[in-house]
Amino acid sequence: MTAIAVLGSTNMDLVAYVPKAPRLGETVTGREFRTVPGGKGANQAVAAARCGGEVVMIGAVGADEFGVRLRSALAAAGVETAALRTVEGASGTAHITVDDEGGNSIIVIPGANAHVTGLEAGDDSRIGAADSLLLQLELPLPAVLAGALAARAHGVRTVLTPAPAQPLPAELLAATDLLVPNEHEAAALTGLTDPYQAAEALLHQVPEVVITLGAAGSLYAARGREPLAVPAPRVRAVDSTAAGDTFVGALAVALGEHRPVPQALRWASAAAALSVQRPGAQDSMPTRAETDAAALAWPSTGPGPAPGTAAPPRPGGGSGPRDGSGAGAAS
Repeated sequence: MTAIAVLGSTNMDLVAYVPKAPRLGETVTGREFRTVPGGKGANQAVAAARCGGEVVMIGAVGADEFGVRLRSALAAAGVETAALRTVEGASGTAHITVDDEGGNSIIVIPGANAHVTGLEAGDDSRIGAADSLLLQLELPLPAVLAGALAARAHGVRTVLTPAPAQPLPAELLAATDLLVPNEHEAAALTGLTDPYQAAEALLHQVPEVVITLGAAGSLYAARGREPLAVPAPRVRAVDSTAAGDTFVGALAVALGEHRPVPQALRWASAAAALSVQRPGAQDSMPTRAETDAAALAWPSTGPGPAPGTAAPPRPGGGSGPRDGSGAGAAS
C-alpha cells in the first residue's frame, strides 16, 4: 500500500445548487443547499484513501461544530488525523454555487487554515515516511514551502496543485516533482493559453507536469519526453466540485504503486469521471473497486483520443469539448 501525506486545507463546503449561476448583481432562486466536508487538502486525502492509499492529513480545523464534522469525515474515510490540529476560532469554509451543467464557482474563507504557517512537531517524520506529499495553495505559502523542502530532504515525491492560482516562489518550484494545474492555472502561471505551450514553459521550472483539461482529459509532459494526451471518459456531469482533487488523489496512489504513466493517468481520469456524476465533494469520490471497474469498462485505445472524447489540441488547433459531458480529469 502506498503511503501518502497531505499538507493542506480542510473546509466545510456550503453548496447552493441553482439552475443557472447568478451574474453580478443578480438574485436567483436555488433548488437545494448542502453543507459537506471539503477543502482541497482534505479532498485529496479522502480521494487517495478511498483509492487504496494509506493517508495522513496535516492541517488544522477550528474549535467549532464544522471542525468536529471535518475531522470525523476524514477519519471515516480511513485518513489518519493525528496531525490535524484544532485551533481557536472558525474552521475554513468554501461557499460554492453549482449550476445544472455541473459547473461551479467558489469563494474560500481560510479560517483555521490560516493558522498553518509551518510544520509542527512530528510533521517532518510523517512526511519522511510517505511515498508522496500532496500540496495545494489553500494554506499560507510558508507552510507549503516548508512541506516541500521536508519532502525534498527525505527524497519523497512532491505533488503540487497550484490552486488558487498565484505566483509561486522559485524555491517552491525547485522542490516540486510533479505540478498538476488545471488549464486556467497553467495559463495564469505561464501567460500561455495553449496547454502544450504552457506545459513546455512549466518544464523549465519543474520536471513533470499534468495539466487537467476538463472534458478534453489531461496532458502529461516531462523533460526529455514527448507530451502525452490522455482523453477523459465521456459522462454527463452533475457536479464537478472536487473532480480535480479526486484526479490528484487517485493519481498519487497509481504513481505510488509504480504504474506506467499512461495507465496511472487513465485510472485517475476514471476516478474523476465517477466523481462528477455525483453531487458533493468528498461524498462523490469513488472507492478503489469502483475506479477499477470504471477503468476496465473504458475502451482501451492507448494514448490519444478515445471514442466520444477529444484530446487537447496541438498549438494552432481547435479546442476540445467544454460542454461538461466528459469530465475524466475535470479542471
